[in-house]
Amino acid sequence: MSDRGYRRPRPLSPLREHLRDTFWFAPTMGFVCVFVLWLGASAVDEEIVAVLQREEAYDELGSLISFVQDAKTIVTTISSAMMTFIGVVFSISLVAVQMASGQLTPRVVRIFVRSRISKLTLTVFLATFLFSLLVLTSYESEADPRLVVSVPLLQSMLTLVLVGLSLLLFVVYVSATLRLLQVGPVVDKIARDSFRVLGRMPRGPGGPEGLGPETGRVVHEGRAGVLRDVNTARLVRAARRQDVVLRLIPRIGDFVVPGTPVLAVHGGAAPPRSRLRYGVSVGVERTLHQDLAFGLRQLSDIALRALSTSVNDPTTAVQCLDRSIQFLAAVVHLPLGTVHHRDRSGRVRLVQEGPGWEDLVDLAFEEIRWCVAGSPQVSRRLLAGLDDLLLLAPEERKQPLVRHRALLVQAVERAVPVAADREFALLPDRQGIG
Repeated sequence: MSDRGYRRPRPLSPLREHLRDTFWFAPTMGFVCVFVLWLGASAVDEEIVAVLQREEAYDELGSLISFVQDAKTIVTTISSAMMTFIGVVFSISLVAVQMASGQLTPRVVRIFVRSRISKLTLTVFLATFLFSLLVLTSYESEADPRLVVSVPLLQSMLTLVLVGLSLLLFVVYVSATLRLLQVGPVVDKIARDSFRVLGRMPRGPGGPEGLGPETGRVVHEGRAGVLRDVNTARLVRAARRQDVVLRLIPRIGDFVVPGTPVLAVHGGAAPPRSRLRYGVSVGVERTLHQDLAFGLRQLSDIALRALSTSVNDPTTAVQCLDRSIQFLAAVVHLPLGTVHHRDRSGRVRLVQEGPGWEDLVDLAFEEIRWCVAGSPQVSRRLLAGLDDLLLLAPEERKQPLVRHRALLVQAVERAVPVAADREFALLPDRQGIG
């Protein structure tokens, strides 16, 4: 069968995703942009002064000097107060993130780190502070319109614009941070990220059959960590130049240590190490860039914490099941498992193992099913979800769903001695208990 739905990877995709996982890149670019903006505004202000002096419009120039001197007080206040404002805002935000990670799962911290509004707010705050400092250096003590060189008129106006933008972003940022403390928006964000990964993931049936005998292996020589993503464009290009087929041995999300084989070579000698450099990325934790199962992992973690005796929040577990069932319903007809990455001529150059249908079903339901015997709300929702998926699933994908349904019924029958309670707990209900 053909690799239906395959998309050739974009070369900069891994780099872009790695930068999104950092909190320093956006402020750094903001510093560069604000410095360029200050240089441009300074040049414009100097040109305004030069034009007015050439036309001998000293009265107008004197009025500008007076206005700018009044604005200097505001700029000075902004520069002294902005860093304090930044410290208070982000200290409160870190407390909110810590509360969310304790209530839901530590994995929600990455939502804050990858949040565009969080990075934009910090960037604009810091840019406003830096710009106000730069503007203060442009003020002159000279008040004679005939001798003054620069009057920071445009710079002062831009400072006020940045302050207004900072206040607007502050309101949006607080709203976004408060949403991080709510279960519904966090679960919805995880689901939307999972669907975004699904939309850009190449999918195709088949396995390593037909690749020929294995002729070599490439071991991991970097630091130990989780396999976060694969630069498929680089590996496909290296395999094409060597005229071989590469097969990724670990899955995305696996923990690898130095000396672990990461690539198997079929059809010839392994490509030089220089061509495989940065082909795989290893980090301290999983990401959703190429990890199709990581969204379900996060939803399961939140549900398991909610079902623990210390929290006892079955409604949160039901919300997680809603999204897990939604995701499984979206992939129930899609080809899963092995992916074949092709070069420009259409030849397979990289084979990558991905999670299959049974893997995803087990990830979504197995651990939760172990904890639902004493929670009729969750058992009823889980049964309703399994029944809905059984209606959608093709015949060859029904077996894992049937197995989980039977095991759930057995677990409830063992844990609930009263027949009426068992009947209630095993009644499918999409809301759990209304």
